[in-house]
Amino acid sequence: MADLTRAEERALAAIDRNAVVASLVDLLAVPSISGTDAESDVQHLLAKDVHALGLDVDLWSMDVAALSAADGFPGSEAPRSEAWGLVGTQTGESAVPALVLQGHVDVVPPGDLAHWRTAPFEPTLVGGRIHGRGACDMKAGVVANLAAVRAIRDSGVRLRGGLALHLVIGEEDGGLGAFGTLRRGHTGDACVITEPTSGTLITGAAGALTFTLEVPGAATHAATPYAGSSAIDSYVRLHMGLQSLQAERNRIVEPLMREYPTPYPLVIGRVQAGDWSSSVPDRLVAEGRLGLRIEEDPAVARAELEHWVGVVAQADPYLRDHPPVVTWSGGQFAGGSLPDGHPLAGVVAAAHADVTGGPAPRERGAPYGSDLRLYADAGIPTLHYGPGDVRLAHGPEEAVEVDEVVRVVEALVLTALRTCGTHDG
Repeated sequence: MADLTRAEERALAAIDRNAVVASLVDLLAVPSISGTDAESDVQHLLAKDVHALGLDVDLWSMDVAALSAADGFPGSEAPRSEAWGLVGTQTGESAVPALVLQGHVDVVPPGDLAHWRTAPFEPTLVGGRIHGRGACDMKAGVVANLAAVRAIRDSGVRLRGGLALHLVIGEEDGGLGAFGTLRRGHTGDACVITEPTSGTLITGAAGALTFTLEVPGAATHAATPYAGSSAIDSYVRLHMGLQSLQAERNRIVEPLMREYPTPYPLVIGRVQAGDWSSSVPDRLVAEGRLGLRIEEDPAVARAELEHWVGVVAQADPYLRDHPPVVTWSGGQFAGGSLPDGHPLAGVVAAAHADVTGGPAPRERGAPYGSDLRLYADAGIPTLHYGPGDVRLAHGPEEAVEVDEVVRVVEALVLTALRTCGTHDG
């Protein structure tokens, strides 16, 4: 490593690799799927870990109804009977923590279990890789945050500035947890979200808007389809039109997003139509995701998709007089970015280079929505830096390298010490 201060050397030496692995295995065994009871259970389990770190713990029940009605609510897709926020804070010389380490504890469903080589919530360690749902998205990041704070505590290094942990629910379906945490008054001078970044810095995250498209038709017997109008046939025309809109929206690409083949995807993820095999379907419902540019106004993007659907519908004999309806359902992620020139990027990049002995990581954008935009909207400069490869997220091969998790812990330790400052040499 590069020349380090004595405090940095002590804190890095206090990292416990075995404890990192054990913590991640334990956390992956909790099936904290967005909206389930386990999403709340994991917050109470983590609250004990946060308390053991000597932090001031704020564990509270969120008023979901009030948050849903608040201005700026980011949307949600999973129904919840309860939601819990969790913040741990080590106070410093200022009332506002100098650094926030943030991570979400919820995961997506495992999908078809036949595609998994091992049970998704029975984590396995094979060849230095831990497999399981949430391994990279993003329980490895949550564990890295906890491990970094634990190493600093165990080393005896005293921070000047405050350090906070924000552990949130509901990121996968909109950002309820981060929204509620910020509205409760928890803030910071800067924030690192440990989403998987594969050794890079993500300083901008594109947005994503969930929408529902309802396509009407006219039902009739399957033997006389000419007497009705199939909602499926009409949808096919609309689907091709949406593909054209995707191509149009990807003609001009922001610099941070140029490495992606399709930086701003427009994807239909679910389609449902008909209720009888020998009837012409009179209604089709499609649910999809509209990718946004980092700097794009969500209202403008919504209007563009609605206009495009209307134009395509005019070419369909039935939809011309029975227009389809677009509604904006589920998560509504705007884009967000770290302000140009903010020192946080340089601090994290230097920490990464010091622990890897290599060059500073390159900056890039993320083609998905995240909590970054909520922190940025709150005036907190934020970036992503964490263990794992996002291409494995949400799939049956989800896994993370233990070595990479430990490297991230090391980089977070240096980032925290250099951002917060120390009383030690």
